[in-house]
Amino acid sequence: MKDTRTLVGDEISGHVSTLVEDVFSRLVPIRRSAEALLAADSLRARDLARLRPDVVGALGELVTGAGFITAPNVLVDQELGFQWWTQAPGEDPAQLLISLDPASEHFLDYTRQPWFTVPRDTAQRHITGPYVDYLCSDEYALTFTVPLIVRDTFAGVVGADVFVKNFERAVLPHLRDLGRRAALVNAQGRFIVSNNIGQVTGALARELDVPAWWSGGAAPRNDNGVVLRRCGDTPIALVAQAA
Repeated sequence: MKDTRTLVGDEISGHVSTLVEDVFSRLVPIRRSAEALLAADSLRARDLARLRPDVVGALGELVTGAGFITAPNVLVDQELGFQWWTQAPGEDPAQLLISLDPASEHFLDYTRQPWFTVPRDTAQRHITGPYVDYLCSDEYALTFTVPLIVRDTFAGVVGADVFVKNFERAVLPHLRDLGRRAALVNAQGRFIVSNNIGQVTGALARELDVPAWWSGGAAPRNDNGVVLRRCGDTPIALVAQAA
């Protein structure tokens, strides 16, 4: 007889992996266009506007914001570069404008943000969050970013924002179908979505040392009444009661 609980776990893992890969796939055209821009010399801030069609094309489904953010001194006419567009349901895309002037009291030093620093330091794609995105929406969000490496040098990131509430809407029915307490956590052990109201978004799963499990290879684990397994190749894990 097949273990239906394991099959449901497989289904959740596969579903989450598909959602994540779809978001990252939407960044491919932006990345290619940004790489083409960066291949030219004397790139200026105004040139980033040429990415708009690809950025706007990435919006929709789970993606509520997307764009390209340069590493310092990639542009010849200013230190930082930021091309980001957002779209609310039923509205036209809108460009997000931020202060890139270090002398301004509203200056946003994005080079300190984990969605920028982790891809820079690891040369790997990354999902930041869940966190409250005070810059764009005041909503709990997940930010997907991919590094751009040009001439063996980090040149910036392309990225996309996904509201946790929309991600929850896509995965919560599958967690409920599991028939027992289950949740999705990030690599730091923070809850993203749970079928238990006591496990709120952003809180730590303190009964588990998820970071240690992750750094140890994230092999599927089933002990002490808890199942812990990675969802495909994503930095998201399923935590569930074993029975």
